[in-house]
Amino acid sequence: AFRCTRYNIYSRTIYVGHRPCPATDAFIPPKFCDNRIVSSKYTVWNFLPKNLFEQFRRIANFYFLIIFLVQVIVDTPTSPVTSGLPLFFVITVTAIKQGYEDWLRHKADNEVNKYLVTVLEDGRRARKESEKIKVGDVVEVVEDETFPCDLILLQSSREDETCFVTTASLDGESNHKTHYTVPDTEKGLESLSATVECEQPQPDLYKFVGRMHIYKNDQEPAVRSLGPENLLLKGATLKNTQKIYGVAVYSGMETKMALNYQGKSQKRSVVEKSINAFLLVYLCILVSKALVCTTLKYVWQSQPGQEEPWYNQKTQKEKDANLYLNMFTDFLSFMVLFNFIIPVSMYVTVEMQKFLGSFFISWDKDFFDPEIQEGALVNTSDLNEELGQVEYVFTDKTGTLTQNSMEFIECCIDGFQYKNRDSSTELDGFCVTDGPVSMLQQKAGREELFLRALCLCHTVQVKESTGQEDGVGDQVDGVLGLDGEMVHPAELRGFIASSPDEVALVKGAMKYGFTFLGMESKNMRVMNRDKDVETYELLHVLNFDPVRRRMSVIVRSKCGDIMLFCKGADSSIFPRVRQEEVDRIRMHVERNATEGYRTLCVAYKLLSSEEYAQADAGLREARLALDDREAKLMAVYNQVETGMSLIGATAVEDRLQEEAAETMEALQRAGMKVWVLTGDKMETAKSTCYACRLFQRGTELLELTVRTLEDGGRRREERLHEVLLDYHKRSVSAFSFSPRSWTSAKQDYGFIIDGATLSLLFNSSPDSSHYKSLFLQICQNCTTVLCCRMAPLQKAQIVNMVKNSKGSPITLSIGDGANDVSMILEAHIGIGIKGKEGRQAVRNSDYAIPKLKHLKKLLLGHGHLYYVRIAHLVQYFFYKNLCFILPQFLYQFFCGSSQQPLYDAAYLTMYNICFTSMPILAYSLLEQHICMEVLMTKNAMLRWSPFLYWTLLGVYQGLLFFFGVRFLFSNPALQDNGQVFGNWSYGTIVFTVLVFTVTLKLAMDTRHWTWINHFVIWGSLAFYMFFSFFWGGIIWPFLRQQRLYFVFANMLRSVSAWLVIILLVLLSLLPEILLLVLRKPRWPHSRQVRYTHI
Repeated sequence: AFRCTRYNIYSRTIYVGHRPCPATDAFIPPKFCDNRIVSSKYTVWNFLPKNLFEQFRRIANFYFLIIFLVQVIVDTPTSPVTSGLPLFFVITVTAIKQGYEDWLRHKADNEVNKYLVTVLEDGRRARKESEKIKVGDVVEVVEDETFPCDLILLQSSREDETCFVTTASLDGESNHKTHYTVPDTEKGLESLSATVECEQPQPDLYKFVGRMHIYKNDQEPAVRSLGPENLLLKGATLKNTQKIYGVAVYSGMETKMALNYQGKSQKRSVVEKSINAFLLVYLCILVSKALVCTTLKYVWQSQPGQEEPWYNQKTQKEKDANLYLNMFTDFLSFMVLFNFIIPVSMYVTVEMQKFLGSFFISWDKDFFDPEIQEGALVNTSDLNEELGQVEYVFTDKTGTLTQNSMEFIECCIDGFQYKNRDSSTELDGFCVTDGPVSMLQQKAGREELFLRALCLCHTVQVKESTGQEDGVGDQVDGVLGLDGEMVHPAELRGFIASSPDEVALVKGAMKYGFTFLGMESKNMRVMNRDKDVETYELLHVLNFDPVRRRMSVIVRSKCGDIMLFCKGADSSIFPRVRQEEVDRIRMHVERNATEGYRTLCVAYKLLSSEEYAQADAGLREARLALDDREAKLMAVYNQVETGMSLIGATAVEDRLQEEAAETMEALQRAGMKVWVLTGDKMETAKSTCYACRLFQRGTELLELTVRTLEDGGRRREERLHEVLLDYHKRSVSAFSFSPRSWTSAKQDYGFIIDGATLSLLFNSSPDSSHYKSLFLQICQNCTTVLCCRMAPLQKAQIVNMVKNSKGSPITLSIGDGANDVSMILEAHIGIGIKGKEGRQAVRNSDYAIPKLKHLKKLLLGHGHLYYVRIAHLVQYFFYKNLCFILPQFLYQFFCGSSQQPLYDAAYLTMYNICFTSMPILAYSLLEQHICMEVLMTKNAMLRWSPFLYWTLLGVYQGLLFFFGVRFLFSNPALQDNGQVFGNWSYGTIVFTVLVFTVTLKLAMDTRHWTWINHFVIWGSLAFYMFFSFFWGGIIWPFLRQQRLYFVFANMLRSVSAWLVIILLVLLSLLPEILLLVLRKPRWPHSRQVRYTHI
């Protein structure tokens, strides 16, 4: 008896078409969320408070807010405008950028939410906006439309009650998938009375558990199981089916698509950590300066007559003030005076550099692939510079190192090898005679059984071609003609499959005369070698899954025989067949794997009526279960797939990607360690590694697999420890005694491990941390590591282990399929390849490239340059602000520590915003210190030694500015008429020397000049001159005091001032000039390389 759990919190009940079922029940319409998709962060109302809150959570912004408030509250020497304006500029620019990005998200949401869809309401078709769909609505979708929400398929226009969908935007599978209608639903949906009971929303794309109750008159309701094959996901597209009807079960933010794209963690650049560390150093310098000046002020005032001179008598309020409170406010005033040493505008410049810099990757013509008509894609601009610091590259094999373009090469039947070539024979192992099928009539029975298995054991669909398509479908390699023969019109079709190797196997069977003609209702049609059409009733499909690593079908022939055909990996088929059959085929499988081919074994089993009845009942019961459906189905699958007979094996070739070997070699030469993480078998993956030159002929391979652990005959754990210690002794100990150099004659090691052994390593036993430590040390001393038979979660575990190892190396993961998403999200940088396995890897990646070969330029070219640029940007900002504030600090020694500013408020405000910001931004976007062709080195720029150099340079130049101008002012009568210069002239001369020095320093560092560099560098200096004349040449009505009135113009009338400005700029840059002259160039300039090529 079926007991309804309608109001269980673990499931939901949906009334199809909102009709109560049955009529006697009290109908309480359940409430579910609407179908609006919301990917935006802000609304018009909450944008300002929410954005400001997020921005002031950044420690630098919060610090500058505190400084601004101190200036407003406390009587400080500088105007609040000096820190308020830069902060306002930074906050505004960031808010505009984030607001614009959120507006784009709103726009994309509206396109989805306002899309018109057709809904059946009381038997009538009505058009309504997608966001107005409710759970329970019956929705109509036509060919090439995307599903507006998650639907249960009720009706299809196809005769066999199926439909085809592509889910490339969801799970990365670009091939067509077949979905099935719920059995026994009425043709007239307006009269359908049914409820759907299913699990609550959850993000797993491949899992769905539910059941449908169909009410007919006064009969007992029919119960039908619902699984992933009945669920059409939002975001998927209907293909090769005119139209379908489905009932909405999950809507809006509860759809599987929405649940999958929430909570993607924000990756942060390591450069930000460096900036924060440098910021702390400069904060310490700032606090120490303020403490020194506060102490000197009170020491100065403690001398007789200095605290209250006759010309500056204290008021009664000042006399009554608390001494310690005065000291604290003075300390805050000095903090405000010197706070420009910490550059607020650096953060916005870094943001702009990353945002604008990402366009250069998108615009790079070398990344454009004419085949797919797409270039590179940047999903995260925060990580540009990380590309230049990668130490470990984790790559998938299938579709990444290889093309995922399958071609049937050969097969082996009962130990006999069959190649699709001439009748030449060859001898090997168990092979007696090899040749075409036509020459081997005596084995015809087994051969035909094998070829029937290839034609029946799959989920391939046949698409009839039309005149417009020239006989080629969406997922088709060509027209199904044989050797130019005339083909029957029914054969002129294309194949649609969920995996390229399934198409390759069906085409392989065609080469030997067996052609799959497609399905008619539940019958599979096969044309045999005699051109007769055989029909088989498809009873059950036991779907492929990565745990079982096999799939099966149960079919009934016309004569009533019930057969199970099974294909899968050798490791999953061999234990389920007789050992003597395995011995005949094992050598072929291992040899094919060594040659780099993908191998599958094929087995069959004749089921008796009792066996089938038991299997059928078990499968139906498991499919109706709401709880643990997968586990129950797995148990039935394992029970049915035993005692099979092994017929043969197939070999399918997956070609290497274009320039895969050259790319891997270049990455290794640049000092990166390459790890290959794949689900394929060891022999196939090993041969791919040799082909990609990751393993060389002289590489000694250290193998840690189930096979090596079972050699000793002892427990696996004991043997694991013994093997690890042996490998550690060979690789790590030997490595530590030889000098580390690419030219040294040390032995290169390659390490191979499989998924089962990794499970032993990562288990929770007390020894696992010791095992992990040994394993990691061995891997770090190997040139390449190959991990085969890996589950997606294990890929992520490996990346996480290396990422969190000593030294926190920068990791990069690259893959093209849905199974690579976990490692792409786990690594510091995730790169997706726009390959044949769809787009989920691309959607979850930080960067996407069309081909593997583009990785070389992305890392060694763009990555290197971005790292060098941002390292220079960050250190230059600290340097120029130290130059800026050091004279202000030194000035306090000569003004009685009275907090007298050296520079005018306008200069304090404009220094970082206008006078010095654009040249460094242009440099950080355009600089190419080495030309792209010779970028093959590692980077070490944002380290403490270059940071210390920049800081010492800033101290030297700051001292020179201040004391150089003071030497000039030893006789202040510098004008022709004998007038003396005042303190504002002093500060202006220092500021002029400062602006020219830091800008010319950047000009000297620039190796790659463009018109933009020229424009911003010389334009910034010209703007400074123009602004100074303009600011001091007009009486501004809004200023209470105009300190710089005609100061700049008067200063430039003095020859001495001109002389000292030019002299100090030259002396400041002298160390840099000497370094440039004396240092030998380590690499050619772009221009030299260009001439060499010419």
